[in-house]
Amino acid sequence: MTAVKEAAPRRSPVRRLVRYGFLAVALGFGAYAVAKQWDAVVAGFARLSWAALAGSLVAVIAALLGAMLTWRTLLSDLGSPLPLRPAAKVFFVGQLGKYIPGAVWPVIAQMEMGRDLGVPRSRSAAAFFLMMPIQLATGLLVTLVTLGWDRYGWLLLFIPVLLVLLEPKVINAVIGYALRKLKREPLDRPLTRRGMLAALGWALAGWLCYGVHLYFVAPQGGLLFAVGAFAVSWCLGILTFVVPAGAGVREVAMVAVLAPHVDGGAAIAVALSSRIVIILGDLICAGMAGIAARRDSV
Repeated sequence: MTAVKEAAPRRSPVRRLVRYGFLAVALGFGAYAVAKQWDAVVAGFARLSWAALAGSLVAVIAALLGAMLTWRTLLSDLGSPLPLRPAAKVFFVGQLGKYIPGAVWPVIAQMEMGRDLGVPRSRSAAAFFLMMPIQLATGLLVTLVTLGWDRYGWLLLFIPVLLVLLEPKVINAVIGYALRKLKREPLDRPLTRRGMLAALGWALAGWLCYGVHLYFVAPQGGLLFAVGAFAVSWCLGILTFVVPAGAGVREVAMVAVLAPHVDGGAAIAVALSSRIVIILGDLICAGMAGIAARRDSV
């Protein structure tokens, strides 16, 4: 911990102001996402028990922790191992940027906060962008295994591309090319196959927890169905970069996937409830990580 702090540059007042401004804007968009759907959210939540919602929220927090550990594993493999609490602060607070229109805010936030801990910006960016093919590949795999090859076999078309993108030699070549084009220093350490496999393991654990989250509010199809339903909905949502956090796309996909087991009105309520629980999970994780990291620095 001491070594990390010694490598970190001093924070300037301007950068501190920018960081707090980013956090305020991100929280504002998160609150707006709740307020905009308030009437529908109230109706959807009325159909659910508080116990189900509490269990769903706990499962979401576990899933978000899995995502953070996926990112932390990648960052460590690339040469910047971070203690758990500082890593959680960088990841969770940075992730609030997904509620701001545009796809760049989370990576910018993580790059700046990581820099305070001695993590080069290029390394933070590499870990961030590696998260997407890892989550997509594992999400599509989970969909095929849980929902069946007969209905979702078309997803196999994406698997070869994603497998190529997950090969460390290919990834290192792409990252190196991008850094040369940007006239940045190359990464000190290339991504290894061991690090990639560890990251894939955490990502799969995250999908299981997300499935448990959906099962709490929509148990009709069973746990395996819930895991696959959320995975395919999320994969479709993440592909819409211009929509903050895949807003709307994931809900439409989830309603369609739930249709064989849940009627239309209930499916809409479940999708909206899932969205709000995930927003609450993001806010709780960011708040708890920020408090824990602040206590460490005192």
